[in-house]
Amino acid sequence: MEAKKSPEADLTKKSGLFLNIGFVISLSLVLFAFEYKSYDDGSLMELAAVNDDFEEMTEIPPTEQPPPPPPKIQQPEIIEVPDEEEIEEDIEVDLDIDITDETVIEEAIFEEPEEEEVADEIFTIVEKQPGYPGGMGAFYKYVQKKMKYPSQARRMGIEGKVFVQFVVDKSGNITDVKVIRGVGAGCDEEAARVIRNSPKWSPGKQRGKSVKVRMVLPITFKLS
Repeated sequence: MEAKKSPEADLTKKSGLFLNIGFVISLSLVLFAFEYKSYDDGSLMELAAVNDDFEEMTEIPPTEQPPPPPPKIQQPEIIEVPDEEEIEEDIEVDLDIDITDETVIEEAIFEEPEEEEVADEIFTIVEKQPGYPGGMGAFYKYVQKKMKYPSQARRMGIEGKVFVQFVVDKSGNITDVKVIRGVGAGCDEEAARVIRNSPKWSPGKQRGKSVKVRMVLPITFKLS
């Protein structure tokens, strides 16, 4: 046998359903209220479509800055210096020598220091060169007279110049004779012998004093 439903039980179930439906509708209205945007009605204007004559922009010239003022020139201050005052003071000089009107003061004589001469200094160029008595022409006549042509050089037909170096000392004597360039075959030794046996020369002079001078002379060997 089917049970019979009471109207109060049906009303209770429906009231719960209506409550849920109302809650959903209220929540929907709240969300719609937050999401709804309102726009003011007005005529929209496109900027590109506006035909308006804008005023020409006036070019503003750059502002000229005035130059800085020149620096102030400070004139030198002139300070007056008082004249030097003369101080009169008696100065006593105590001398060990009694000076009278008849005292004669001798002039001081200053001796110049003697120039130190370098020992054994040999010059190559001096103010006055050494000289053979009678000149160089007489010297070569002496060489021609005293020189003997070496037999070996004559047989071999050797000719040429032998350069002999020597020193004329302060007394005019010939020293330190040696051949610096020769031709050989006895010519070098003969040239040195003739120079070594040469008479005295007049010595060379430097600042008025006799000095040693080194010289080089050529001696010519030539077959006739």
